[in-house]
Amino acid sequence: MSVDVDGLEVFQQQRGRMFGIAYRILGTATDAEEVLQDVWLRWQATDRSRVDDPAAYLAKTVTNLCLTRLTTARARRETYVGEWLPEPVLTDPRLDDLGPLEVVAERESVSMALLMLLERLSPAERAAYVLREAFGYSHREVAELIGTTEANARQLHSRARKRLAAETPPRRVDPGRWRLLVERFVAAAQLGDVAGLEALLAEDVVSRADGGGKVVAARNPVIGRQKVARYLIGVLEKFGAGVVPGFAEVNGEPAVVAVGPDGVRAVCFLRFDDQDRLVVLDLAMNPDKLGFTERQLSRIGGLSSLGW
Repeated sequence: MSVDVDGLEVFQQQRGRMFGIAYRILGTATDAEEVLQDVWLRWQATDRSRVDDPAAYLAKTVTNLCLTRLTTARARRETYVGEWLPEPVLTDPRLDDLGPLEVVAERESVSMALLMLLERLSPAERAAYVLREAFGYSHREVAELIGTTEANARQLHSRARKRLAAETPPRRVDPGRWRLLVERFVAAAQLGDVAGLEALLAEDVVSRADGGGKVVAARNPVIGRQKVARYLIGVLEKFGAGVVPGFAEVNGEPAVVAVGPDGVRAVCFLRFDDQDRLVVLDLAMNPDKLGFTERQLSRIGGLSSLGW
């Protein structure tokens, strides 16, 4: 079967935007990739001479496939083993999987904190919010993409913004300061220094681990300074041998990528308060959610390209 060069070129031109839409709506890179494969098959089967605006056509196809998939994904997540976290994606400047991320608002649109908040929205609200806020589509264009009226698209977006506005966004820490705090945190954990580790934790610190039942991980959030300190030290003692950390930009924010002899073991998101105390530690550990990150890492030279 011959490949339509013109069709492929148009598809590739829109790939970053399509993947960006799918990832933000679904919260997983793996599902986003599968959606793009479906879009490609449909694009190949389409009489493109009758498509006036390829970009709009492809965006609408992606959005509708995502809405269908998101409905079934919600059902699967109800039986998910342990905590569910979005799938991490490297946003290193050397990569362009999510399209341009040149300003703060674009980076925040893929942050783990926002993606987790989006889980609280209905599929239609989530799509309307993503299309409007992350990609700047007008309400009329959003209506066309999700197949509704302009008035309803406006209402979906308004409802989504109100629900998300009630949440306090995490403080953005200077990357240099964040790195220093993380180095202290990791050193204390590796040394088994409980007192030193506790001094770096907020009283109500929360640690969440997404193992998906595939690796050993706490199935419920661990809350509180003493519990989190002992939990983390215990995890490192049991599973930390041979694991090397590296700094990376993931989902538009600094993160730690932990790599073992068999590949990426975890992606760790650490957020600090105004007193430089750790308040949230999210650990993406499910191997099924680390494959995309591992492929991205190989494209930029592996762990050695991240540094510590």
